[in-house]
Parts: sequence; C-alpha cells; structure tokens
Amino acid sequence: MNGGAKAGVSAMSAYVPPFRVNLQDWCEWTGNSWDKIKVVVGSSFRVPGRHENVYTMAANAVLRLIKQNEIDPQLVGFLGFGTESSTDNAAGAVIVRGMVDRGLEALGLPRLSRYCEVPEFKHACLGGIYALKAATRYAKADAGDRVAIVVCGDVAEYERGSTGEQTQGAGAVAMLVESEAKLFEVDLRHSGSASDYRGPDFRKPFARHFHEAYAPSTQRMSDFPVFSGKYSTYSYLDETVHAVEEMLRRLNVSAGKYYHSVRSLFFHRPYEMMPVQAMSFLYVRGMARGDHYQEQLRELCEKAQVEVEDVVRESLSQPDLFASVSEQGAAVADPYKATSAVASVLRKSPEFRALLAQKMSLGAGTVRDLGNLYSAALPVWMAAGFEEAAGSQLEITDTPMVAVGYGSGDAAEAIPIRPVQGWEAAAARIGVSAALDNPIDLTREQYEALHDGRDVPGLDYAPSDEFVISHVGDKYDPAFQDLGVEYYKYVG
Repeated sequence: MNGGAKAGVSAMSAYVPPFRVNLQDWCEWTGNSWDKIKVVVGSSFRVPGRHENVYTMAANAVLRLIKQNEIDPQLVGFLGFGTESSTDNAAGAVIVRGMVDRGLEALGLPRLSRYCEVPEFKHACLGGIYALKAATRYAKADAGDRVAIVVCGDVAEYERGSTGEQTQGAGAVAMLVESEAKLFEVDLRHSGSASDYRGPDFRKPFARHFHEAYAPSTQRMSDFPVFSGKYSTYSYLDETVHAVEEMLRRLNVSAGKYYHSVRSLFFHRPYEMMPVQAMSFLYVRGMARGDHYQEQLRELCEKAQVEVEDVVRESLSQPDLFASVSEQGAAVADPYKATSAVASVLRKSPEFRALLAQKMSLGAGTVRDLGNLYSAALPVWMAAGFEEAAGSQLEITDTPMVAVGYGSGDAAEAIPIRPVQGWEAAAARIGVSAALDNPIDLTREQYEALHDGRDVPGLDYAPSDEFVISHVGDKYDPAFQDLGVEYYKYVG
C-alpha cells in the first residue's frame, strides 16, 4: 500500500422501501401536533413491504453500489453487515452475499469472490459504524489489492400508539472501503470510543415474544424494542459526549476550537431534534471545561436559572446511569440537569442556530424525509450530505468533518473524516435522492394493515429490479429441516 494513501470510503449507495407515511397525515390520524412533530421528528418515514426485510434491503443497497461504481465483484474480500434487525440468530452477512451473488448472475456479472469474509456486527444502532471501522482496518492491514463493502440496514418499528411510533423507518446504506479512499478518509487513529452498560435502555430481549403484554394487536412477527424515552435520552447524551471528548483528547484540540473549525457534523439521527440536543449539550460542556466563552456560559446560566458551578461539576462527573435506574426505576433523574437546562437556552440563541446552519445543514433536508434507519441513520445522513455538497459544487476537499455514531445507551464512536481530492465524482454517484423518488404514500388503512400484518387494501405494487422474499421453509423432518428459513430471489 502507498505510504501516503488514506484508507476510507470510496463510494456509497442507498435503498429505502417505496412505502411512505407522511407525518402530517399521521398527525391527523392520531391527533398529534404537526407543529411539534415537524420540528422534533421530521416530515415522513418509510415502511417495508411484506415482500422485504432487512436482508433484502441490504442486498439491494450492495447491488446498487456494485452497479453504480462498476466494482469488480471478484475483488471484494470483505462484506460486513451492521444491523439490529436480523431474523436469523446464526447467519449474518452471508445471507446478503447469497442474494447479491444471484443478482450479479442475473445481470451477467461474476459472483463475489469465494475468498470473502462475511461478518455481522451487532450493537443496536452502532453496528454499522463498528462494521465500517473493521472494514477500514481490513483495508489498511491485509486487503492487498482487494476491497471491502460495508452495508448498514435496519427496520425501525414501534407499536402503534407508542411514544416511538413517529420515529419509525427502514432502509440500508452500502459503502465501498478501500486502502486509498476516493470519497472520504476515515481517521481511526484519532477516533474516540466510549461504552458503559445501561441495563434496560432500548433492548430487544428474546423473552418478550412470549409475554402476553407484548404487541397484543400485531399479527405478524415483530421486533418492537423495550425502551424508556427519558432514560434513553440521558444515555444518548452521556455516551455521545464521552466519545466526542475522547476524540478531542486524541486530536489534542480544545472543544471550542474544534467546533468552530470543523466543516460538518454528522450524528446518529433517530429523529430531527436528537443531534441538535447532542450538539448543544457538547457545546455547553466545552464552555464549562474552561476552554472558551466563559462569559457566554455565565449569561446562559443566568437565563437558565442555574449555577455555573453546577454545570462545571456535571462536566467533570461520571454518572452511573445503570445503578440509578436499578435503584429508582422510571423515576431516574437527569444526571446533567443543569447542563440540559443551559443547553435548552443555548438552542434558542441566534448564534447557535447560525452554528447549526453552518455545521449540520448538509443533507439535513433529505434525511427529514427518511425516518429512523437505526444502524444506517448516520451513514445515510453522511451520504445525503456528500451528495448535496457535490450538487451544490461546494469546495470541501480536505476539510475536517466528524461522524458520531451511537448504539443504545451502551456505546458511541466519534470518528474524524475528511473528503479526499476528487471526492465529487464518487459523491455524484451516491443516489440518495434517487432512492427517495416515486414514493407510494400510504393511507391510514394501508399503513395500519401493513404495520399489523394484515392484508393491505388497494396497495398495487409489483417489485422490479430488487430482491424479495420468495418463501419461508416449513420442513421439519429428521432427514431435512428448513423450518423458518427465509428464501429469496432477484426480480429483474
């Protein structure tokens, strides 16, 4: 490998289901406030059809990546899959590989290399970023002339009537990773990692499927999480700031200097407001640590009616959230109450809104129409950002950016990235906007039927140029068993 080469991402692609729920319509159906939802959540989300699942979406994204970038399938030595929506507890990326092989054959192309690693990465919404880190290490260490593909995909689903229903979504993003990146460098040497066990935060325990209280109105097999909204928010903020601050330590740069010098900030984005909360929280902690804007911190504290000393104390604390929830249950208190209050005031200031417009606007309009993609939520924002930058002919070559991934309450990653020379050509082929074209807006009856596993009235859709579930095995004989095994086919 060339000593000056920068390993990272050379291409990206996306797939989302065609079925869309307009959140303004959803608010009319459910009696929720559209004025609030459009600010906090976004504008719509996607729902998978009955013919697809996380594996078909991932395979669709990978095949698009190969076709759009003319990748030689025989050079792929690593296919990593990040997801929390697996329907098989033994196999992983090899299922995606099997579909892609047959899709390639249907197109008259060779299969993926027989000598290809096929790992699956699971840690809630962070699985895709862990897969990206592994692929980058592969590209730097032992790939030789081979390349890696990472695909992140999930189905984010919640019970109807739950507090998470409006934050649903589905889709997949695939990335080509090479020893010499053509889109952006992935700087693992200065990345920040953080983890801490959080017990009941956003979990999918197998045992819930056998409890009578779980999803009583849903007829199909479902994957609704167990979660507590406030506790999940505390966990997100706590773990994200520790990962970012570890990255800043490794970069040897102050928070104030970094936040103002970085070109773009991409966060895990379960809904519109969450990354905004995270950035305001990080900004206040940076001020509290004494490296910038002490006078501004005092003014913000006065408006929030909290003491500066309390914010400083919280910025140096290491709360044990698992111990707190174990002792207090649903009554667990915000461990950063003063910081949160100041961050809330900061978010309303013109200065901070201007900062968001400068640092977090690339691709933001596109992802408002996507919903939550779990492990693909951060990658699809990055993809949309680079696509927008190319379309707007922005000069971003070699400018510092950061990707902040998050998984449940337990772990986070903050990774510096930089667009490389010639990134525009790779960005122009991403196709996020094309993946969103020609949506099928669901009526209330169609959405509820699709969500609950009932027959969908009046939904006329014929799959084309995509993978579908062909059938599910039902054999359970001593000589041969495939009970529950899903089979797939490519529809040209």
